[in-house]
Amino acid sequence: MFEWHGYGGGMMWIFWILIILAFVWFVAFATQRGGIPPGSEKSAQEILKERYARGEIDRDEFEQKQKDLKS
Repeated sequence: MFEWHGYGGGMMWIFWILIILAFVWFVAFATQRGGIPPGSEKSAQEILKERYARGEIDRDEFEQKQKDLKS
């Protein structure tokens, strides 16, 4: 009823599965946008506030950078 003709038929299935997987990978790669969802970018002011809150910069540096951003 259904013959594989040795390994030829099985290899053909593997070939087509690999082609489909490559196509799916290509579409996923081509539509990827750098991993950052749109609208989730932080402003410089927000980043500055976070750095100050984490203690990465002191109050003087925070205030100076705020002035720099406003000008």
